[in-house]
Amino acid sequence: MLISWTQGIFIANGYTGEQNLSAGGNGALAFDMDYARWLEEHQRHISDLRSAVNSHRGDNELSHLVDGVVSHYDEIFKLKSVGAKSDIFHMLSGMWKTPAERCFMWLGGFRSSELLKILGNHLEPLTEQQLVGICNLQQSSQQTEDALSQGMEALQQSLVDTLSSASLGPAGSGNVADYMGQMAIAMGKLATLENFLYQADLLRQTTLQQLHRILTTRQAARALLVISDYMSRLRALSSLWLARPKDQL
Repeated sequence: MLISWTQGIFIANGYTGEQNLSAGGNGALAFDMDYARWLEEHQRHISDLRSAVNSHRGDNELSHLVDGVVSHYDEIFKLKSVGAKSDIFHMLSGMWKTPAERCFMWLGGFRSSELLKILGNHLEPLTEQQLVGICNLQQSSQQTEDALSQGMEALQQSLVDTLSSASLGPAGSGNVADYMGQMAIAMGKLATLENFLYQADLLRQTTLQQLHRILTTRQAARALLVISDYMSRLRALSSLWLARPKDQL
């Protein structure tokens, strides 16, 4: 087995860090292309839904369009699950999003609790039962987010403890076996990141589905349009920021 440390890149069994990064990069590129296609299709779904709402189409047709948008969100969660197996860091960092979107990201996506707060001002009038349902949904979303955030903090601290262990020395220091053992432990801990993303996306997916059940068809349509408009404005904000005159810096 070839073991060495070159410019911070571990090499073993003939596979270099650059090769592993290349494999992950290919997966990230594939996801980015899939996401671009998904976003284009999403915008078509939203355009059809907006047209139906503005022209006061019947509930049956509107319900079909709402179902289509919700199902389309399911597709991006599936794509992210596949992408996470290739490059979990790419998924969690949100490099497939615009800078402004990344600024508000939490575990690879939107915070369900924040989204519910945004929707709160756009869905009136709501029945008492609907208000209770949304309040409970927001509370449970916040609790789940807090639990996942605490889990991530614990994981990060555990990794810090592992990587800063007194017994962990660089390869070539005469303690290669201990080094390999510690790195194997760290790698095992990193593997749990995929589950954190899965749980966060499951929360996002469940939130959208629960909203769909709580709201009327027309309220659900309006909610989906509000969510889409908010995300679109974040992307537009990124474009305007990047295109601003540099003398304003």
